[in-house]
Amino acid sequence: MAVLIDPPMWPAHGRLWSHLVTDSDLAELHEFAATAGIPRRAFDHDHYDVPEERHDELVALGAQAVSARELVLRLEASGLRVSQRRKRGL
Repeated sequence: MAVLIDPPMWPAHGRLWSHLVTDSDLAELHEFAATAGIPRRAFDHDHYDVPEERHDELVALGAQAVSARELVLRLEASGLRVSQRRKRGL
């Protein structure tokens, strides 16, 4: 079980963002995010969006820094990934 974070490389709202996910248990992810002070509104179906300035802090709190590709592969392998199609209700 691990909480994973990818590099801050996703642009939105004038800044870069990372994704914070779990490879096993959403309850673990929500608990980690709450402990880190990340609001629940930052959760998007299978991940939290976190601004680049929080990346190092979240790693220091225990999130495992991985590449974006590894994050997606591990999220898919866990069965927790929600596709864009499913997010749109298709």
